[in-house]
Amino acid sequence: MNDSTSVPTPTSAAAQFGSSPSVEAERLQWAITSAQRMRSEIQKAFVGQHEQVEQVLLGFLAAGHVLLEGVPGLGKTLLMLALARTFGGRSARVQFTPDLMPSDVTGHVVLDTATGNMRVKRGPAFTNLLLADEINRASAKTQSALLEVMQEGQITIEGESLPVEPPFMAIATQNPLEQEGTYPLPEAQLDRFLLHVAIGYPTEEEELSIVRQVADGRLGDRLDVERVGQVVDCTQAVELQRITSRLRVDPAVAAYAVRIARTTRDWRGIALGAGPRGSIALIRVARAKALLDGRSYVIPSDVKAVALPALRHRIALAPDLELEGVQRDEALRAVLAKVEAPRA
Repeated sequence: MNDSTSVPTPTSAAAQFGSSPSVEAERLQWAITSAQRMRSEIQKAFVGQHEQVEQVLLGFLAAGHVLLEGVPGLGKTLLMLALARTFGGRSARVQFTPDLMPSDVTGHVVLDTATGNMRVKRGPAFTNLLLADEINRASAKTQSALLEVMQEGQITIEGESLPVEPPFMAIATQNPLEQEGTYPLPEAQLDRFLLHVAIGYPTEEEELSIVRQVADGRLGDRLDVERVGQVVDCTQAVELQRITSRLRVDPAVAAYAVRIARTTRDWRGIALGAGPRGSIALIRVARAKALLDGRSYVIPSDVKAVALPALRHRIALAPDLELEGVQRDEALRAVLAKVEAPRA
């Protein structure tokens, strides 16, 4: 059932977010309430993993794309379906395999036998939420088919650029255990993902709850998202993203984010540090974190809270640290401990 509420709008067409204190406060409160309700609705279907659920929602609020890493069976498809239901969006799932062609994702031109004319047959990428399942199993050519739509919100087929209706978000998954016969994403494409979210096994209590939900009185193992209610529609979801992008960031907080990213470039044991996109990602996701926490401004702890998912795919460890079994998160935690945060 659609129980979305209308978004407050400025009193004049020329008015912008933040231009009128009363309008700003009203729209901001609507955005905060909507974002928090979206999180609550997703958690009706997705048991546990609260931090990971929040990170995926942060990626959506920040109008970015998310790389999900975890072994099969942890509910990555369920998470995508639940998120789509919160804003009434369309979703599509593509299983990436070695024989998948770029046109299988984006679409192609076919002959219409009824009219004798050529027409465009749109692929599954023309959606709001696209789940690229096990993206590293497809060839580099097929992986790169997502670059245009992720970066520019459009898909070019036979020279014609076709816009993808916003909001659009790509959620790609990777299995961290099986690497044989896979095509690792190049650094340039990894950098296009705003967040790299790592999903682990649920706790014993959470797993028991999952088993009860799936096994009690239900045929098969179909994913159930019926309890997830719609909070906003697609137009309002885009407005949520706009409001998120305009939350206040103090220059000292922005400088803190930049220092974190720059420190990774000179850190002993990190062979490749985060580029400027890393600094930008920290601010974008920190704004979403502030909104979800009910604030109109970003604080240093917001930046610190999102640093691991925002940067873990943007760095590469030196070979000697990898041989020692050091994880990227450990190196990033050491960086965060070293970089001094501005005082509130």
